[in-house]
Amino acid sequence: MVYLVFIVLGLVLFYAFNKNRRANKRKLFIEQLINNWGQPTDNYRDIDLIASYHQYLKTENSIPDSVANDIDLDNIYNYADRTCSKPGQQCLYHQLRSPQEDISRLQALDKLAEQLSADEDKRTAIQMELFRLGNKNAYYLYQLFAKKHPPLYGFILSLYIRLAWAIWISAVILTIIIHTSALFLLALGLTLFNFYLHYNNKSNILKYIHSLPQLYILTQVSKNIYNKITTTENAEIEGRLKNIKRLNKSLRYVTLESGVANDPTDIAYAIWELIKIMLVIEPAMFISSINKVTRYRDDIEALFNYVGKIDMAISIQSFRLGLPYYSKPVFINNYNALNVTGLYHPLVENCVPNSLHTFDNQGVLVTGSNMSGKTTFIRALAANTLLSQTLYTSCTKQYEAPLLQLFTSIRISDDMEEHKSYFQAEAISVLNIMNQSKARPVKSLVIIDEIFRGTNTIERVAAAKAILSYFTANKSFVFVSTHDLELAELLGNEYAIYCFEEQVADTRLVFDYKIKPGILKNKNAIAIMAGLGYPEAVIADAYAMSETLREKYKI
Repeated sequence: MVYLVFIVLGLVLFYAFNKNRRANKRKLFIEQLINNWGQPTDNYRDIDLIASYHQYLKTENSIPDSVANDIDLDNIYNYADRTCSKPGQQCLYHQLRSPQEDISRLQALDKLAEQLSADEDKRTAIQMELFRLGNKNAYYLYQLFAKKHPPLYGFILSLYIRLAWAIWISAVILTIIIHTSALFLLALGLTLFNFYLHYNNKSNILKYIHSLPQLYILTQVSKNIYNKITTTENAEIEGRLKNIKRLNKSLRYVTLESGVANDPTDIAYAIWELIKIMLVIEPAMFISSINKVTRYRDDIEALFNYVGKIDMAISIQSFRLGLPYYSKPVFINNYNALNVTGLYHPLVENCVPNSLHTFDNQGVLVTGSNMSGKTTFIRALAANTLLSQTLYTSCTKQYEAPLLQLFTSIRISDDMEEHKSYFQAEAISVLNIMNQSKARPVKSLVIIDEIFRGTNTIERVAAAKAILSYFTANKSFVFVSTHDLELAELLGNEYAIYCFEEQVADTRLVFDYKIKPGILKNKNAIAIMAGLGYPEAVIADAYAMSETLREKYKI
């Protein structure tokens, strides 16, 4: 009796200790969520798996890989991503790659983001639910609704698998009772056949091992979030949850099975494995699950999008609050101007903001020396155009523009495998922009860094002038950086001229990174050479030639 009391007391103490440990862990987790709100997360992100969902959904208005590479989209994504779940990561990435052409959808996302961040306790509770889908296997969830799933087995074999447990038990019992060799051979044959089905099933279910256990978690997370908040999708989600409830029984087994330690040296595992083999439990459960998954594909997709959208909306608000400042973009249909005030790049620490107002019938030519800020400026403009049309968030004090399709030609390299020169690669990139910008009625924002730097001066300037005139004639917003000051004279009033200047301090260049109207006038390069100790004759000759060229081009 005393031993029993000690055992019961030990169990009570163990339960109390475990409950207290879980409570402390939960409290610490909530504190971390609150402290990390508005802060970037330094987590490893498997971009290939994250992007796989976008590759499945990709549409004609998705930005191409070349543009994503030009504007460092992966790094922008890493900075903006504050999601808690893998579906949230995938939905956020897809959103960033898919500029919206329906302003109401962006405004609905914005409204959801503000709603979810208004109540801190409710937000953290939702985030804790979302963290349940933080396992890497949740990246594969979308594969369940991405295509139809053929039956694992034919009709007759499927029927046998469903009844195998009863047939095998009956054969064993009859063998024990009747003791005939025929029944013994039947039981032995069924046992061997069940072994074959069990291990053959391993290869059939391999592609579902990652996703199916996560599907059960997805349904639970969706249900718990649905019970915490009211959105415009609640009625639909309620119906989806009712439909998919029929799938939960088989999913519970699959989820339980995925959590069992597969250690062949463990006697409990060995016994459980033997029971599964004899009764063909595993194939039966997966047959049921896969058949129902195919039947409820639309419901699974709806729950995936629901959870992903909730997570993405929370992430957007956290991203906003971590910025020095931000504005919500103002989109004006049939607007022929682009107005940005206090524009900065979110990835550039202490980025100097700039402002600009331009029109679709007059491009912008940006001049300046290397490292003066011109490439950062045009990249910031591209990045903020994308952020405005995807996350309804602009790293500006004001952003006004029509909806735009974004085209860039910034990072160009020669292609040795395809025997393309640098100039060929540039020419192909610009030609693609010309062709694609005409394909859809949406206005274009064209950004080109150092146009045609890969060929000789005369042909570079001539070709650049012709192409830049083409873009403005077609009412595109155009921003081009260049070192070719001759372009400013040739383009005349077709392009407004801006520059980034620097000042000489001893042998150093000091940049203020502020954009200014007019062509670059500073004569700092030769001054730097003089400060470094170049021969006086070289410096004098350089200054004389510089004056001649400036007089020629009226600089």
